[in-house]
Amino acid sequence: MLELEYTYTEEPDGWLVGYLNKYPGRLTQGKDVAELEHMLTDIYAIIQEGTMLGELEWEPLGRLQTGVIRIGAEVLV
Repeated sequence: MLELEYTYTEEPDGWLVGYLNKYPGRLTQGKDVAELEHMLTDIYAIIQEGTMLGELEWEPLGRLQTGVIRIGAEVLV
């Protein structure tokens, strides 16, 4: 099982914005932690395919928090 650490913050509009710590310029968002983790898993899959373009710069507006996504082998295939 692969574990990926991520960092996120809650924006003023209530959405969570985050990134995988290994890829800080690859931002995504979700309306809650579960959706954010799903989106981060998608970002990881896209990075592994080599099809993701560009990085984003971002200034967090809230307090940064962290978490860990656990990805099973079936996702990596």
